[in-house]
Amino acid sequence: MTAIDPDEHTVDELTEQLETIEESSELQAILEAEQAGQNRDTAREAIHARLEATGEIGSDETDGVEAGTETEGEYEETKEDVGEEADGEEVDEVAETEDEELAASEDEDESEPAEQTRDKKHVRALSNGHYEDMWVFCETQRGELLEVSREMLGKARGLMDQFADDYGDEERVVAFLMGDDCEDLAEECIAYGADVAVYHDDDRLERFLHKPYTEISAHMARGEGTVESTDWREYDKPRYILFPATNNGRDLSAKVQAELDSGLASDCSDLFIEEEVVSNPVKTGEPGVKKTFEKVLHMKRPDFSGFEYSTILCLDNPNREFHPQGASIIPGSFDPIEPDHERDGLVVEHDMELEDEWFRVEITEHDQLEAGVDLTGHEVVVCLGRGIADDPTEGMELGLELVDAFGDAELGITRGIVTSSYQFEGHVEQYSKEERQIGETGQVVAPELYVAAGVSGAVQHKVGMDESDTIVAINTDTDARIRDFSDYFLEGDLFEVLPRLTEAVKSGDIELEAVADGSGGDD
Repeated sequence: MTAIDPDEHTVDELTEQLETIEESSELQAILEAEQAGQNRDTAREAIHARLEATGEIGSDETDGVEAGTETEGEYEETKEDVGEEADGEEVDEVAETEDEELAASEDEDESEPAEQTRDKKHVRALSNGHYEDMWVFCETQRGELLEVSREMLGKARGLMDQFADDYGDEERVVAFLMGDDCEDLAEECIAYGADVAVYHDDDRLERFLHKPYTEISAHMARGEGTVESTDWREYDKPRYILFPATNNGRDLSAKVQAELDSGLASDCSDLFIEEEVVSNPVKTGEPGVKKTFEKVLHMKRPDFSGFEYSTILCLDNPNREFHPQGASIIPGSFDPIEPDHERDGLVVEHDMELEDEWFRVEITEHDQLEAGVDLTGHEVVVCLGRGIADDPTEGMELGLELVDAFGDAELGITRGIVTSSYQFEGHVEQYSKEERQIGETGQVVAPELYVAAGVSGAVQHKVGMDESDTIVAINTDTDARIRDFSDYFLEGDLFEVLPRLTEAVKSGDIELEAVADGSGGDD
């Protein structure tokens, strides 16, 4: 008979009880009782960990748990996992991360790097770690902050202000960036909502490079470096971390989160923080038990259909934690706050020796392409689709005339026009290029008013514009998909409707504010 009957305890309770036992024979008896009873993977892991701690077995020995069955990473939460009784009706879909084998010697501390492959060091996720703050990677280009960096800082500021109200804990927004002579940009981050801005200056970082940017970001996040560059914080890793869903941001986010042994929700368009109740045994440690996770970042992203949203969670496993909870953010999803250049904040220069090996690729010369068309940031976007097929040149001209009628507007197109064989005459041909494409593989816009003329509403297009405040669709097909997510649907031929709409805007019969608030007409 063992002093502790594991069947009478949850895994968390059992783990606490095990800390009081030093005799290996008693631990072995508890292990055998667990195997004969509920035989929970996480319980066996806890007993095995205690046996390792007492020095009775090495970390490379097993207790009967099959290779690859350790429950690591995140999980996909389903209705069956949560159950009907769990708080909230929404089913949250969580990213799966593959298990990684960690070869560790008996005397290694699990928070220290251990050789993972020939060319990579891997840091295992912590247990009982200390996490604070929301970190925001502020991407720069040609010596300026990208607008999405300001947008993320504004959202982070709002989230952490609400966090303080909800939990009574004053945690900070931390901007982190790197480049050549970027101290002034760090100061700008403070003006846009950051409490702390950590930057690394090196003339070799003028352009984005995968290896040094990843190493520096992970080094910053772990709090490594000199006392002068790290004494402002007293935690292991950030609680949350945000990246822009740009080409460089997507690359960096995946690499940094892999280095930090955590998960990533990509291409998100909304965020909020609240508790979550789950009953999935992968996360609770045993079947039939519900567990409340507090301060969970809920990361919403459009799913592959384009018509629904999934909420991604990054939750800890028993005896293993996954932080920072990370997301990449679609540009244009949030509004930046008004900058306050008198705002107090801490600017910290990060100290780290950069290895020459990280800069093996050198850019010796480059050509600057003409600036592309930025459709974001305008009050109005007029988008043309395949409905212009009867007369592509005239259709494009009608769209441009409507754009000119508004004060702050731009013209966008669907992928159908980009890939079509339409023949455009004169100056309008320049408006048929891919740089103006809106959608999943183009730009993402969120104007006050979005006018879609001759656009069917394919799911790939919807992803690029469904955050618009007001959507007006013009189409001869009353069954077109775009009708399902439009605020106003005008049945008619765009060649007839666009001129009338343009005239109404020019004459003042229709104003942007009137359309946006729903008072613009009877159609």
